[in-house]
Order: sequence, then C-alpha cells, then structure tokens
Amino acid sequence: MLSQVLLVSAPGKVILHGEHAVVHGKVALAVALNLRTFLRLQPHSNGKVGLNLPNVGIKRAWDVARLQLLNMSFLEQGDIAEPTPETLEKLKEAADFPADCASHERPAVLAFLFLYLSICRKQRALPSLDITVWSELPTGAGLGSSAAYSVCLAAALLTLCEEILNPLKDGEATNRWTAEDLELINKWAFQGERVIHGNPSGVDNAVSTWGGVLRYQQGKISSLKRPPALKILLTNTKVPRSTKALVLGVRNRLLKFPEIVAPLLTSIDAISLECERVLGEMAAAPAPEHYLVLEELIDMNQHHLNALGVGHSSLDQLCQVTMAHGLHSKLTGAGGGGCGITLLRPDLEVPEVEAMKQALTGCGFDCWETSIGAPGISIHSAASLDTPVRQALDGL
Repeated sequence: MLSQVLLVSAPGKVILHGEHAVVHGKVALAVALNLRTFLRLQPHSNGKVGLNLPNVGIKRAWDVARLQLLNMSFLEQGDIAEPTPETLEKLKEAADFPADCASHERPAVLAFLFLYLSICRKQRALPSLDITVWSELPTGAGLGSSAAYSVCLAAALLTLCEEILNPLKDGEATNRWTAEDLELINKWAFQGERVIHGNPSGVDNAVSTWGGVLRYQQGKISSLKRPPALKILLTNTKVPRSTKALVLGVRNRLLKFPEIVAPLLTSIDAISLECERVLGEMAAAPAPEHYLVLEELIDMNQHHLNALGVGHSSLDQLCQVTMAHGLHSKLTGAGGGGCGITLLRPDLEVPEVEAMKQALTGCGFDCWETSIGAPGISIHSAASLDTPVRQALDGL
C-alpha cells in the first residue's frame, strides 16, 4: 500500500448536442468540462478514516477498527462489487448517520464508504486515511459533479491499494493512467454513481474518466479521436427544474404530435452527427469557418429544443444577451432553466467577453469562462496545483 499523499482531479461534463433526443435512441455528444473536482488522499496511522467535503459542509470520520469488524460478505461479488439494496442498508448502518443528517449528505457519504470498503477490503487491514474533495463544479446543475466525485474516489483508492500503478514520476507536474487502468477506474466509478443515482446511464463517469468528447447512443459509448479544446462560457440560470418532468413532457409531445416531433428528433440527431464531423476536421486543422458551422448548429439545436417544449424564459434571455454580443448559445442538459453554453471564438477580445459576463451576472446568472474537451481523470504533483485549489484542499 502506498504511503504518499495522492492528488487527483476529474472534469465535469456538458451535453454539446443530443439532449432529450438521446432518450429516443438518437446520438448525444457529451464533452468534458474543464471545471474540475480535486481530491487529496492523505494516508496516516491514527486509526481513523475521514471524509471532508467543504463545498457541501460534510465532515465525517469513522474508526477503522469498527469498520474492520463489519461483516463484509455483502460486498463479496466478484472483482467489482455492485450496490444492491441490501448493500445500501448495511452501508447506512456503517455510516452511523446522526439524526439531523441532511438528505443531500447521505448519497455522498454512502458512495465513499462503498468504494472505500469495496476497494480496500482486499488489503490485510483497512487503511487509515483522510480524503478531502473540493470542486469548481456547482452541484445539482446537471454538470456531472457526482460522477467527477466517484471517479476521483475510485482513482485515488485503487492507486493507494496498488490495484493500479501511480503514473506520476518524480519531477512530473501531471500524468494520466493507462487505458486499461482507466477502464478499471471507470467501472468502479460507475458503481459509485449507482449508489448516488440508482440507475445512471454511465455517460457522466465515462466523460469524467476519459475526458475529451464522447458519443453516446443506446448504451454504447465511444471516444472521439483527438478532439479540439473549445473555449466556452458556461452560464447557470439558477432556475431549478425537474429532469423527469421535462423528459416526460417531450415523450407526451411525441405521442400527441408524432409527425411533427419525430422529425425534430431526427434533425437533432443529424446536428449531433454534423458536429462530430466538424470536430473531427478541427482536430487536424481548425479554421474560422469551422466555428461558423458550430455556431449555426448551436442556433438550430436551441430552436429545436424550444419546439420540444424544454426551453425557458431564462434561457431565452441568455441567448438574447449573448446574441447582442454576436455570440451563440444553447441550453445544455435537461433545459427548463439550468445551464446554457456559449461558444467563444478564438478571435474574441477580452473586453467583449467581460462585458457579456457582466450583462449575464446582471440577469442574476452565474458564469464561468472555461473549455470543453478537457483531459479526464489525472494525477498531479502538489506544486502543479493552483494556490486556491491547494488552499481549499488544505482547509484554509
């Protein structure tokens, strides 16, 4: 078992094209968002295992000796344990939640305990350690924050227990695992996601593990070769929405107007495929005309999503503000509020972007200037992390 501190990070995700259509068997393009979740794992010998999640105010610790006494037979299921209802009941007992424990705390704690006990149970003794996870991603905004959390936990615990090799060599700032090791990280992270969400698609953890751009259709996930990194503005309208209700609304509209809605879904599919083709061309030699095509695709998809009934006045406002600055936006994810993305062309001047961010903040929205097509789960040296990230992980 390793004794050094491990620092890992994983990206969030946005859907570039194909939201809602993907539910009906069409292609979706999911891209890694360079707002990252960072994890620090500190091994020690104080007989405790600690979990600290400063973004959501969770700080818990358990006696390793007490966890060691658990009958772990409920986890003995081949190489990769799967969370059954019985497993979750046993984990709740082990978690020993206080009576006033907030409901949002439980899934994060249970996912941690599930991965810690499942991955570390093959060791002679459960390890003493402290894990701190801090994220640039807002939670509950459909940006894959829980998947990034599960991917970071899986990568750090598998590396600690030497199930996979630490790829970071002395003197390196950052590195990534082999494809085979990433496969194992992804499988474990998916089980963590199942603890949190019950029945996830597997897209979010795959994007967070592999990074770049993934194509998803009817359960099949494939990676685009060498995708370009595109600069975007991500805007959170902060308007709450129910994904379930929005998905149901599209289904009802399809049943009510099949001749109208089915072609819309086919058209969204064609937008995803055209975008995939353009991104493939940009990998070789990006040109200004590529950006013009991407902007047209964004506009057409946004109009289609409005026609499906998943738009919202806050998203219309986002599109109007960015269009006034000559830029193109669409909703990402479920719609009905939530988040939108705006493509930032490489020729944009800083003052233009700042003016637009100010206008959007004036509407009560949160904005992040970031990129998509980011690298997946990575391991870092302490010196390579920005000061704010190091301070957040150190609890300063």
